Amino acid sequence: MLSLLASLLRPVQGKVRLHPGAQVAYFGQSNVARLDPEKTVEEEILQVHPEHNRGETRKICARMMFEGDDALKRVSVLSGGEKSRVLLGKLLVSPANLLLLDEPTNHLDMQATEGLMHALEEFEGAVVMVTHSEMILRRVVDRLVVFDGDQVCVFEGGYQDFLERVGWSQDYDENATTTRAQEQKRSRKEVRRLRAEIVAERSKALSPLQAHIGELEGTIVSREEEVNQVETSLLEAVRQGEPESIARLGQRSVDLKAEIQSLFEELEKLTTQYDLAEPEFERRLEELK
Repeated sequence: MLSLLASLLRPVQGKVRLHPGAQVAYFGQSNVARLDPEKTVEEEILQVHPEHNRGETRKICARMMFEGDDALKRVSVLSGGEKSRVLLGKLLVSPANLLLLDEPTNHLDMQATEGLMHALEEFEGAVVMVTHSEMILRRVVDRLVVFDGDQVCVFEGGYQDFLERVGWSQDYDENATTTRAQEQKRSRKEVRRLRAEIVAERSKALSPLQAHIGELEGTIVSREEEVNQVETSLLEAVRQGEPESIARLGQRSVDLKAEIQSLFEELEKLTTQYDLAEPEFERRLEELK
C-alpha cells in the first residue's frame, strides 16, 4: 500500500490520486542505502532543511539522539539503527506534509523510538505508517487500515477501540507449518506472557551488542580526533625541522590509523550481527498476533 501511495508501484486497477498540495516524503527500509557515507549526520540533515538553518538542524540531530559531536559522525561509521535515525531526521525536517513510513522503528531502541514518537506527535502534517508495534499504534494513530486474513477494511478510531469493538480474526491457516497449537486462539494473558519473554530475550541478546557498538563508535571518534591532533603537531615539527618529533609523531599517526581500521572492521562485524538477529525477534513477536 505504501509503495502505491509513494508511486513506486502502479495499481492493477483504479487510480491513486493525491491532493495537489501533498508533499510526500517516503521512508522505506532500504532507503538508508541512499545516504552518502562521506557526509556527516549534520550534513545529511542540513541538505534537506528548507532554510538550511544549522541551529534547527542540530535540534533535529539531538531529537534523533545525535547530540553534540555525535552529529559530526560520518555516515560510514554508523550502525543500521543509526542510519535509520538519520533518514528519519531528514524526513522530519524536509518540507513535506505527508510522511509514508515503512516500519520506521525496526532498528531503533526504546529511547530512539520515544524520540521519533515525540517528533511525530509534533508533526503538523499527516502520517501513513506500517508498524507491528502495538505501543505505537496505541499512541499515535487515529485511523486504521486493517489487513486481516483476506479482508481489508478502514476503521475510524484508535487501536484500542479497534481491539475492543472489532478485534482480530480468530481464523488460522490450517496449512501453516508452525509448531504452535493453532486450534484455538491464545488468551490475551498467554500472549502477553509470551511477548514479555521474547522482549526480555531480545534485550538480553541485543543490549550487549548495542552497548559494544556504542563503545566502538566512541573509540573511533576519539582516535580520529587524536589523528588530527597528531598530524597537526607533525606539520609543525616539519616546519621546525625536529627529526625526533617527526619520527615519533609519524609512527603514532601510522599506529592510530591501523587501530582505527581494525575498529571499523570489528564495528562492521557487530553491526551485521545485530542487523541479522533483530529481525528474528520481530518475526517471533509478529507470530503472536
